Amino acid sequence: MAEREDKFRTHRIIQIDEDIRSGMYPSVAYLMEKHGVSKRTILRDIEFLRDRYNAPVEADRTRKGYYYTDSTFAIKNVLLTEGDLFTISTVMPLMEQYKNTPLEIQFKHMMGKISELLPNQVSVDSGFLNKDVSFISDPLPQIEEGVFEKIFEAIKTRKVLSFMYRSVSSQEYKFKELNPYHVLCQKGNWYVFGFDHGANEKRIYALSRFKEIKLTNEKYIIPEGFDIAKEVDLSFGIWYNKEAACDYELLFDAGMANYILEREWYKDQKMEQKEDGSVLLKFSSNQKQQVCSWVMSFGNSVEVLEPAFLREEIQKNAEKILAKYRK
Repeated sequence: MAEREDKFRTHRIIQIDEDIRSGMYPSVAYLMEKHGVSKRTILRDIEFLRDRYNAPVEADRTRKGYYYTDSTFAIKNVLLTEGDLFTISTVMPLMEQYKNTPLEIQFKHMMGKISELLPNQVSVDSGFLNKDVSFISDPLPQIEEGVFEKIFEAIKTRKVLSFMYRSVSSQEYKFKELNPYHVLCQKGNWYVFGFDHGANEKRIYALSRFKEIKLTNEKYIIPEGFDIAKEVDLSFGIWYNKEAACDYELLFDAGMANYILEREWYKDQKMEQKEDGSVLLKFSSNQKQQVCSWVMSFGNSVEVLEPAFLREEIQKNAEKILAKYRK
């Protein structure tokens, strides 16, 4: 009961603060009628404003109501329910996958602001701070300081980027100039899509392989009608593939049926469960590399029916794997 009354008082005081700041000079009688409480309760609320929030509240005898002697004053208030606290404590571990990016810094800054708005002492039932949920993220590469900020600044100001970059298979860094169009995040890994001056075509680059990044004074224009969804198949990954999409048909063993059926793998997918319990999954995509890697992750629990080139590719990869273990 006391907790419920305290919650009502908090809401009431916030509204009283809003009325005073509005310049309407709310009177005791007005506040009593508005909140349905006694004169004694309103007077206690006014005292609470003075004592708890150091509010410069005074009564104006001429206008017969309350006002702030400092017109810039406002009480700091953030009402967090137990459910809100539970959600925050659950979501915070997710920020682990954004380490070494400005998003981590901005999130901490935001949480700091919330902390500043809260009262000096907050009582929380520790049962609502979620210690029973853990998140497992992929191992994440390091992104050099300044890369994130420079890329977003370049997109915002439409300035060409210059940087040194090395591919996944090389130790050598090469000079690049890029018109950045769009930033993508795949499972905590960050990429930028844009037009590469040297290659004279659109490319995708991993932010973790940038160094010595700079903004040039050269300006660029993002092509009219640009849509990242038309350039990259966002259902399967970040690979940029200029080829047309092709149809895929995958047959999953009955033992994988529930795992496959309970998920949406592709926005336009079609699924059919056979009499033997196996599941046929159909979709179209131009993400050959990603689809191949994804299919191979299921081992012998899936068979590629179509297209033929994917059957051949997986067969070649399987033979290479066997060759390593037959040595």
